[in-house]
Amino acid sequence: MSSLPVPASDADADELAALLAGAFLDDPLTRWITPDARRRARVLPGFFRVFLDLSYAYGGVLTDEDRDAVLLFLPPGGWEGAEARGAELQGRFGAVLGDDAGALATIGALQAARHPAGRPHYYVSFGAVRPSARRRGLMATLLEHVVARADAAGCGTYAEASSPGGEASCRRLGFERLGEDIVLPAGGPSLRPMWREAR
Repeated sequence: MSSLPVPASDADADELAALLAGAFLDDPLTRWITPDARRRARVLPGFFRVFLDLSYAYGGVLTDEDRDAVLLFLPPGGWEGAEARGAELQGRFGAVLGDDAGALATIGALQAARHPAGRPHYYVSFGAVRPSARRRGLMATLLEHVVARADAAGCGTYAEASSPGGEASCRRLGFERLGEDIVLPAGGPSLRPMWREAR
């Protein structure tokens, strides 16, 4: 058993997509995108496979040797690269989510409007830990690795916390709130933008 961060390979993608899907099955954000629980359980592995593929393109998937935790991120320039692939990604998400793709597009537009511009940064998008491996510091170790890379590059780190646990993980490493929450329409949940300056 090891908690050392290791880069994930594409061979891990299905296992890590399932790990993310399980962790976010009851998350307010994914419930807002796909309200029906049975449908959500079916589509989330494919949903996270798209995000994994995007992060893989930038070497932005970290895990541990036992594949008990995963963290997705984009390095400086990665966000802009993802935005340039908007039509392609929209098509892939549409194929996975069907009628629910419109809800994801709404979230994406709200995120884009608030994403830090003109400031090179690492962008942490999703993280998950297997329930049996929680409270071992796995997520903290993975996040510390990304933050250390950002510090070495002299640039900031950005994240959007969708849960109190995610926000707490960020705050422990020196992230601070960046402006107001991103509030989804129709009584939807909120995302809390978080920023950490390089140290």
